[in-house]
Formats: sequence, C-alpha cells, structure tokens
Amino acid sequence: MMPYILLYITLHGLTVLHEKPTLKILFISNAQLGMKHRSSKKRKNRFFIFKTLLSRFLPMLNLVIRPSFLLHTAYTLMVVFYIFALSFKNKPQSVGPIIQDTHIGRAPTESKILKNKCIISMKKKLSLFILAGGLLLGAGIPATAQKASVAQPIDLTYAAENSVNSVVYIKVTTNSKTQTIQYVDPFEDFFSDFFGNGGGRQQQRQIQTPKRQGAGSGVILSADGYIVTNNHVVKDADELLVKLNDNREFKGRIIGTDPQTDLALIKIEADKLQPITVGNSENLKVGEWVLAIGNPFSLTSTVTAGIVSAKARGLGATGGIESFIQTDAAINPGNSGGALVNARGELVGINAMLYSQTGSFSGYGFAIPTSIMNKVVDDLKKFGTVQRAVLGIKGNDVSAYIDQKKERDGKDVDLGTLTGVYVAETTTGSAVEEVLKEGDVITAINGHKVENMGQLQEQISKLSPGDKVEVTYMREKKERKATVTLRNVQGTTSKVEAVDSDMMGAALRPLTDAEKKELNLRYGLVVSAIRSGKMKDAGITKGTIIMQVNDREMRTTEDFDEAVKSANLSTDRVLWIRAKSQSGLNRSYTIELTQPKDSKKK
Repeated sequence: MMPYILLYITLHGLTVLHEKPTLKILFISNAQLGMKHRSSKKRKNRFFIFKTLLSRFLPMLNLVIRPSFLLHTAYTLMVVFYIFALSFKNKPQSVGPIIQDTHIGRAPTESKILKNKCIISMKKKLSLFILAGGLLLGAGIPATAQKASVAQPIDLTYAAENSVNSVVYIKVTTNSKTQTIQYVDPFEDFFSDFFGNGGGRQQQRQIQTPKRQGAGSGVILSADGYIVTNNHVVKDADELLVKLNDNREFKGRIIGTDPQTDLALIKIEADKLQPITVGNSENLKVGEWVLAIGNPFSLTSTVTAGIVSAKARGLGATGGIESFIQTDAAINPGNSGGALVNARGELVGINAMLYSQTGSFSGYGFAIPTSIMNKVVDDLKKFGTVQRAVLGIKGNDVSAYIDQKKERDGKDVDLGTLTGVYVAETTTGSAVEEVLKEGDVITAINGHKVENMGQLQEQISKLSPGDKVEVTYMREKKERKATVTLRNVQGTTSKVEAVDSDMMGAALRPLTDAEKKELNLRYGLVVSAIRSGKMKDAGITKGTIIMQVNDREMRTTEDFDEAVKSANLSTDRVLWIRAKSQSGLNRSYTIELTQPKDSKKK
C-alpha cells in the first residue's frame, strides 16, 4: 500500500503546482475532492482529474494487485512519462483569463502577469524534483511491502504451506476382546409366564468383540514428538500408528487423556519434527478466515477453508467443558484431532466434531480453542492428569434464564444485564460459596468479559487450583467485585497425581468360565499377583476376587481402571471395594487415593 500512498502524494503535489495561476491554490484532501470551486467550469486540468480518479481507485487496486518490485516500478515510470509529456508539450503559454480581484475590483497589471509566468516556470522545475522523489520512493518500497502481503486474508497458501507438515495421520487399532453381557430371553419369559414360572430373569453370556480400526488426525507440538489429538480418537486404542506428511511412520503411546475437554496427548520417538506455531485463539474474530487441516476419510493432508462462524459455542454434547470455535470450513470423519489455523498458519484450535443429520459435513464444524488446549497439554506432560480448577457454581446463560422465566411465569425478568451467567446455586466447599448466591450474574473473570457459560468455562479452564481470580458480578442490578482462590473438585488446592495400575501394585484378570462355575459367581477380577502398593496396604492378598468397586461391577480390567480414574477425580478420592475370598467369604476394603496409608479391613 505504501507505494500507492507515495504516488498519490507525488501526484497531489503536481496538481497543486499545475493549478492555473488565476485560481486560489488549495490543498485538496480526499474529503474535499467533490467540492466545487468558483471557476470549476473553466478548469480542465488533467492532473487534477488523474489524481481524483487515482484516489478513488487506489483502495480497489490494493485488493487486486499484489505488490511487487517490477509492477510498481513500471507503474511509476508510466505516470512520470505521462506528466512529463504534459509539462513540456509545445504550446503557447497562457496565464489564463484576466479576472477581477475579489477584494479591490481591479484588473491585474503587466507586472503581475510577468510574475505569474515566473511562478509557472518555477512550478515546472519543482515538478521534476517531486517526480524524481516519487520515482525513487515508489521503486524502493515494494520489496518490503511484498513481505507484508503474506497476511492478506484471501491468500491462504502461506498458512497451508507452513502448517500442513505439522498435521499427522493417526491409525488406531482396538484388539478383539471377550466381554460378558447381560440379556433377557423373550421366549423364555413368554413360556415362563405361560406356565406360571415367572419371568424377567437376566442371563449372561460372553461375546468376542471383533478387531476394530479407526483413524483420526493429530498436531505436532514439539520437535521431539509430542502430538495433541482428541480423546475420542485414542481412548480405546491398543495400538497407535502415527504417519507423518512425508510418509514416515512411528508407533505412538498415550501420555494422558482428558475426557472433560476431549483432548489427549500422545508421543512418538522421533526428533527434528516440524512443530506448528501455536497462536492465541482469543484474538480470533468472527468472520476471520481459517483453514481446517486433517485426514478426512483417510484422505491425508486435506486442507479446507472457511471463516469463524461463532466463538464460545456450547453444544451440551460432551457433558464437559465446551467453548468451541464454530467454523464453516469442512470438517468430516477423520478430521478429529486435526488443526484449525488462521491466515498466518498459527494453530488456533483442535478440530473436534461436526453437527450433521447425515454424518457428513453440513456447514457446522467445531474446534477446541488453544486457550483451553495449552493448559491441558502442559498438565498432562507434568502430572499425567489435568489440574482442573472449579469455580463452584451451577447456572445458565442469562438469555436462556430470561427465556425460561418468560415461558414458565409469563413475566419479564430484569437482572440489570442481558448477558452473563446466571447463578442458580453454589456448591458446598467451593471458592465462591461465601461470595455468590442465587440470583447473581457473573459478567467478567479477571477483567475478561463473560457473556455465556462457554466463555466462563474457557476463562476458568486456563487456571489451576490455588490461583486467585477476580470475579465481577451483578447483584440487585449493581456491579460488585470479589477476589477468590480457586479449588479443585475435592475442595483443595493440592496437586492431583494420576493413579495407574503400577501405583495400585496388583495384577488383575477376569475369572475363567471354570472358576465361575466352581465358585458360583457370574463375574469378578482375581488378584493374580501383588506387590508393594495401595492394594497391599489396604490388606488385599493374592487370590482375592474383586466383585465391585464403588458399586461398579468388575467384569474386565478396563472396568477397574475406569473406576480408579473416576474416583481419583471425585470429591472423596476413595475406592470402596467389595470382594470374596477363595472360600467364598465376603470381604470389603477401603483405599484412599490421596496418599499411601494403611486401611483397616472391615
């Protein structure tokens, strides 16, 4: 744009210098170009007309002409030649018609006419200097202007080229497993009822699930092989195969998962990879161009374009933290875990889901913003689980609350604001239990405006237990502020470590059919080996048959793992275990996940 501005200034100066001497010399701005002067009927100055047209079309030229050195040089030379020819065209010099001085009503004298001729000569000489300066400046700037042109919102090639090599293809394999299912035989129920034997008895049988394969996408975050993807892509994976854009393949392993945000962190053993540049999703604006990069339908390295349709969108689809970026860039099955990048090639979101009645893209795609992703990835690296802070409220968007009250009571509700999060209740032991109450409206967190629940979740998800936060809220139509210390779901500010089978210190396996028949049990997990760990500290020995954990039946080792994970993120962080000995005696054990300590056998 700068070459055009300099050219405009050059032509503007020439216009002033070549104005007819009998006219008053004025510096005409863009806003004044349409103004009429007293002698506009007689003025036919070609420089003025050329400058006017140029000022009108310069903005359009900047949109369609990409700056380059040759283009601007040729363009400037053309204008210089045109003005040069007009300045030195052989024709009688004219000083214009003699008009009356508007102040004293007299005709100009010969001395004034001679003076005007001298002024015209001086103007032509000055014109050459202005033209020379315009030529030098106009030819010297395009080289730097070309670099700035990369940020053009309609030119997305730069973004694609700088991010496509950071997106990977993830192949997921889930091995065949034996599962025990419960069912009711309708024919048995019918004949049992017919003969008066009663019905409704549940039966069990084992089934062999087939080997399954799926695919998704991931984004390289570091040169040493850390990759972020969706939790739903890898949660059931027994094997992970990661394929780079250059067709190299690596086995992957899961570092950690977070179902609340549907994010997961995996690792491959590689180096010198091309990590993506992570941008700030909070700077995105609705209407801004974005690219969705992934592997839909196993079509690797697919790039689609669209705009940001909305921000902080909540769908109620995951039951967790939802503050999605909505886009109309095509997102299809296989895009999950891929990159959403801006026009500068910066990662602003992780593609997560699409909204469709057919299963294919219909114009509504959703991505997890990097403002949420950054903390999840950091916590999974350091702790293996997310250190999630909670504010401790239950509520809804103010707009939704007002609509519900209108439908139910038929009355308008005036809360003093039409945006924010309405507080329905606070949870016991939470950070805001003593600050907020029912009827308050949260409008900002740490100065960031909050208009809906999605924005509130996004702001809190960036923080950790123990962080202090300023809450701005409305009560009785008056704005108030309070500073509180965030806590985790257990009501503390301590760090939560991941708990795995190694920390439990036991090896488990399902009962065989022969053992079930012998012990007259329908299900159970046998402790096949035990060493130092939480289970040994609780008094559990080899051969113990675990029947239930926190009222969940133990049929597979996956059931036990899920029960432990759920308990670790619960308020109590305790495992209540019901078990049997090999002789058939009932046993119960308690395992506290907060720290290793002995528990008495009940």
